[in-house]
Amino acid sequence: MGGCQSYSGAAETDGTHTLTHGNAHSTNLSDVTLLNLKNNNWQAPVCVEKKPYLHPECVRERIAQGSTDLLTLSALPHGLDHNEWLASNTISFFQLVNLISSVLSELCTSSSCPTATGPGDRVYFWTDESGRKLKCSAPLYTDYALSYIQELLLDEDVFPVKTDAEFPAGFPFLVQKVFLLMFRTLAHLYCAHYPQLVAMEMHPHLNTVFTHLVLFCQSFNLLEPQETEPLQDLITALTHS
Repeated sequence: MGGCQSYSGAAETDGTHTLTHGNAHSTNLSDVTLLNLKNNNWQAPVCVEKKPYLHPECVRERIAQGSTDLLTLSALPHGLDHNEWLASNTISFFQLVNLISSVLSELCTSSSCPTATGPGDRVYFWTDESGRKLKCSAPLYTDYALSYIQELLLDEDVFPVKTDAEFPAGFPFLVQKVFLLMFRTLAHLYCAHYPQLVAMEMHPHLNTVFTHLVLFCQSFNLLEPQETEPLQDLITALTHS
């Protein structure tokens, strides 16, 4: 199993991506001001600033009622095993992150995103099983991350499915790594593809999943502050709206 590292600094180029992508849209999706969404009943916000995801029109768009409901959903139910709650939510979040990521699979390519980047000039590197730091394009990093998570989820020694089976001693640390990878996957979407998500009207789903994931991680101390800091302005906006 591999690992991951992140650094702040200039982007680095990467080799050939293992997945095949095509150009599905000829429209210039980077300029969402050209598009009238929702049958012209809602004008796409002007997303020309450096952080379009902070535009008030964008922040308010979500499919859940609010952060209070998501915080309640994150809390450990009375009488339920802590690791069991972590496991079930890890599986659910992975399915959602994987689904959202797949929507951008034809737009996030090794050409459009030669480096796996996040907000604040953050660059994500993958570390292989030999400890070598790999220069990754964003789609390749995402492929590594989601494949690694899926491998863990299918490993019954890590995520047991039998009622009498026990979780491994280091289970919480593996869950932390999984949520770190999912956070970085969503962070790249906010950094590099948010205007495209607005054009596709997917940003309410992204906002909701991201808010829920952050609140869940805060409830169980799954993410380090240095990882969330580049998106702290967004986290504040989403969790206080």
